[in-house]
Amino acid sequence: MAGMTWFFAFVIVALMGVVAVVATGRGGSLGETFDDRPDSRVQADGPLTAQDLRRVRFSTAFRGYRMSEVDALLDRLAAERDVAAETTVRPTRRPEPCGR
Repeated sequence: MAGMTWFFAFVIVALMGVVAVVATGRGGSLGETFDDRPDSRVQADGPLTAQDLRRVRFSTAFRGYRMSEVDALLDRLAAERDVAAETTVRPTRRPEPCGR
């Protein structure tokens, strides 16, 4: 029975040593990663339009955001952009002062 205790103690110490070696980076580096998520296809320059917001889709991730909440916010922002685009006030020319 005492022999089993020493065996398990040795295994635990060995595992802790392996974890320490890997954690310090001495076990080699990870391979190069590639981003395989689809592009969100939003223009990089210029203001976002309501249509841009309607087209964007986010990839899912473990313990990420709820897609329904993100979609609801994007729909709201798109509607607000539509209203803002319709009610944009164009600057009018000021009347020139009359000379006396």
